[in-house]
Amino acid sequence: MSGIQRVLLCGTGPASIQLAITFKNDLDCRVGLAGRESVRSAAFYAALEQSGQQVQVTIQNEKHRALAGKCIVDQVFRGYNTLAGEWQTLVLAVTTDAYIDVLQQIDDAFIKQLKCVILVSPTFGSSLLVSQYLQQRGAEAEIISFSTYLGDTRWLHEHPSNQVITTGVKRKVYIGSTVPSSAYVQQLRELFERLHIALGVMSSPLEAETRNISLYVHPPLFMNAFSLEAIFGEQGVQKYVYKLYPEGPITPALIRSMREQWQEITQITDRLHIQGINLLQFMTDDNYPVRLESLSRHDIEEFDQLQAIHQEFLLYIRYASLLIDPFSEPDAAGAYFDFSAVPFRRIFTNREGELDVPRMPKEDYYRIKIIQGIARHVQVSCPAIDHFIAIYEAKLQETARAHPDQRLSTAFVIQSFQQDIRMICSALNGSKD
Repeated sequence: MSGIQRVLLCGTGPASIQLAITFKNDLDCRVGLAGRESVRSAAFYAALEQSGQQVQVTIQNEKHRALAGKCIVDQVFRGYNTLAGEWQTLVLAVTTDAYIDVLQQIDDAFIKQLKCVILVSPTFGSSLLVSQYLQQRGAEAEIISFSTYLGDTRWLHEHPSNQVITTGVKRKVYIGSTVPSSAYVQQLRELFERLHIALGVMSSPLEAETRNISLYVHPPLFMNAFSLEAIFGEQGVQKYVYKLYPEGPITPALIRSMREQWQEITQITDRLHIQGINLLQFMTDDNYPVRLESLSRHDIEEFDQLQAIHQEFLLYIRYASLLIDPFSEPDAAGAYFDFSAVPFRRIFTNREGELDVPRMPKEDYYRIKIIQGIARHVQVSCPAIDHFIAIYEAKLQETARAHPDQRLSTAFVIQSFQQDIRMICSALNGSKD
């Protein structure tokens, strides 16, 4: 039998547990888990040891029953430099900025045996980066990118353990491979069908990576003065990511910057001969729908043909329509579920005792810097993207100066990510030959 048989998952977060159970129980794979040694992962390893390497997923919504379950992990590795044995499939379930750091810790013999490397939550260009790096190491593995992780999985008791809960599941996820008509992709397609998640197969990993809504909405939502003050400023009144001003950051000006960034990314994908997205259609059909009374099918489907001011009007209507969940059942007082009440997470002291930045916008900083680097390479002007980066980096520096006596995490370091950008652009040059 070919295909996915022996799967090694890199990462000690909740997604790794969900994927371990899915691969083990649905594909009957031999499954290993690997991660780095850290203060945070110590509790995870301890829980695994106490449970005899059993992991468990519970679900919040009964319709996601296919994702629930438990299994015994076949092998656990503490530290990527300890990896050993035959593992044809490597799954990178770590943050996208850590891919090369993880691969650098794995020895050559292990790397060269790999048949397939799967990127769970990549950003635009991650597959090119990993492919280029593996080629330099003499490996010829197939690279598969998902557009995004399949849902929302978190620790069951809010701290690392062997138990997680999957609270939400995506309606549709995209996938692309470096190998045409990939047997691995076909196997994953059948798996996702059993999980009741639509899996759109794209012509390349890079094209799948453009189908992540975070690329288009996180920078404008998080990298603006209002949001950055809510994240980095002194504790004040709670503010919310998806609410209209003054409860949240959404204003006509923010919507304008969102549209401008989408157009900049579209110019980049055009240069790379990748099919761009209709932003409003992607938001409503692949992410969160709204009622047709709020947005008509005609407006949604013709969105990318409309004038800029019309596009901004429709995007604002979309966010206004999702202040409440339009498909929830109202209570006796007529109130619908407060869908947009997602609070901004503030800077915090991490387990290493350092002041740290929440995952959003920390991960978005890497994503947008990579896109900026690709834009420069293909000679696309990107003033909106440049502005998001400038305002975010200024806030990092301002906050670092305001905490002179506190240890700061590396999230406060202004970074170029130049090595990653060079490798991605080198791969792009190779693809043109």
